[in-house]
Amino acid sequence: LFSKTPQAVNAPYKGLLTFRIFLSRILMSPVFPMLTVLSMFYYMCLRRRARTATRGEMNSRRAIESNTRALPINVEIAQHAKEVLDFSSHYGSENSMSYTMWNLAGIPNVYPSSGDFTQTAVFRTYGTWWDRCPSARLPFKRTPPTFCSQDYVELAFEDPVYPTAVHVLETYHPGAVVRILACSANPYSQNPPAEVRWEVLWSEAPAKVNGPQARQFTPCIKQINFPTNLIRLEVNSSLLDYYTELDAVVLHGVKERPVLSLKTSMIDMNDIDEDEDEEKYGCGMDTLNKQFSIVTLREWPTNGYFDKLPYELIQLILSHLTVPDLCRLAQTCKLLYQHCCDPLQYIHLSLQPYWARINDTSLEYLQSRCTLIQWLNLSWTGNRGAISVSGFSRSVLNVQKYFDKLCLQSCCTVVSLSI
Repeated sequence: LFSKTPQAVNAPYKGLLTFRIFLSRILMSPVFPMLTVLSMFYYMCLRRRARTATRGEMNSRRAIESNTRALPINVEIAQHAKEVLDFSSHYGSENSMSYTMWNLAGIPNVYPSSGDFTQTAVFRTYGTWWDRCPSARLPFKRTPPTFCSQDYVELAFEDPVYPTAVHVLETYHPGAVVRILACSANPYSQNPPAEVRWEVLWSEAPAKVNGPQARQFTPCIKQINFPTNLIRLEVNSSLLDYYTELDAVVLHGVKERPVLSLKTSMIDMNDIDEDEDEEKYGCGMDTLNKQFSIVTLREWPTNGYFDKLPYELIQLILSHLTVPDLCRLAQTCKLLYQHCCDPLQYIHLSLQPYWARINDTSLEYLQSRCTLIQWLNLSWTGNRGAISVSGFSRSVLNVQKYFDKLCLQSCCTVVSLSI
């Protein structure tokens, strides 16, 4: 077959003859030895790569299986903030990323470096000059002494977890964080819960930190009985010499609910000691009953000595109570209910410290008591639809006859638009 000329070869064999001629020319070429070596080297590389990939897949599969067996159910995960949902103020402008709260989302930009960096989150004020300026607003009465927050920021994380630790990376003049809270609502859930709970993980009075150096602030938080991926930081910068700068927030937690500490179920020994002291010093209820005779008790008026006190004096005493204390005291007797519901007790009303519990029902409950109200502070309230437009109009705008001041700092958008 191969001895014939190309013209004599039938059509099916023309391709084979052409390949034979091409192969003979390659074999006779001086480049053939080099091509042979390169081909063999390429073949060896492919074989080694295939074997390595196969072994790597097998080893990784075995490692995953072994880790699945060895790791406990509750594996602690750490996650940075995914998004900044809400905040009260920031130093930067809305058209820039410098010194804005948006810098808290994601991994750290500056930490562990110290100094003034534009890539951090900075609140609007520091020190006490803001309160001493002529345009500063007068403080509201009935503010609880435990409420000292001046600004806040709310951060959303990817996965809901039971918190075990919260790391706040502060890069300049630390010490402003005074309270950390967790929310039961998932901001990424399509079905919002009927009731939103805010639980305080950690709270402390403002304290001045020596030195402006960067630090990782990790307070000891308490355990909660619900998973969360929404953390709120509240700050107080009144003791700082300059603006505090925050770089990132890291949330540590577990997917499964941890076992609560045994300390929560132990008996409080202080209660037993108090009972023993009452028996020792004769201050129990039995001893007090013996000191007052039945005749003396019969001579007492219906409301005790409260009937002998002037109405104005009782009002003055109740003016030192907070709004929750007034609501609790109103449940004791009819006389105190009358005093606690007097509109004179609600001329200056600040609901900012109770922002987490204020909704349409709360405003409607206070409406009958606020007929003479002059100052009303609804700052930080109405978040996530807690106060509707109709609820605000029905409960607040109907009692605006004597309004002199209405504060709506960082109030919900729907309430601001309704005005």
